[in-house]
Amino acid sequence: MLNSGVTMDEHTVELTDKFVAIYQNLDKQDLSVLQDIYHYDIVFEDPAHRIEGWSQLSHYFTRLFDAVEYCRFDISDHICQGDTAYVQWIMTFKHSKLQSGNERLVHGCSRLKFADGKVIRHRDYFDMGEMIYEGIPVLGSIVRHLKARL
Repeated sequence: MLNSGVTMDEHTVELTDKFVAIYQNLDKQDLSVLQDIYHYDIVFEDPAHRIEGWSQLSHYFTRLFDAVEYCRFDISDHICQGDTAYVQWIMTFKHSKLQSGNERLVHGCSRLKFADGKVIRHRDYFDMGEMIYEGIPVLGSIVRHLKARL
């Protein structure tokens, strides 16, 4: 139980709902809302990066959103237990250098750990082939062929 009579699971559900709301409405014009959900000592990891601290994560998101025409997250499900949540999502984005600038979809899941009312650890799980490699001319057809054979 937390001091207010709210259980850890209930608190995690509230924090996860806030995370989901922010990500589903995330706009490259206003990334400052991310500061409302991330802890100062955040550790963020995905298949290509490990970032420590809010200032580094803020810089990462700025670079990421500057590089794309748009990026949005559709969150389909989430589950909470204790101070941890798992969030299932589809990221839709357009990048001029991938797949001739056409829209791309990436399916993924995030593991979130909360402390002090914010996300202190965020680990994304997704297929880098789906995100990047399949969108590169020539290499994309090879990756898709290899995946089909597996």
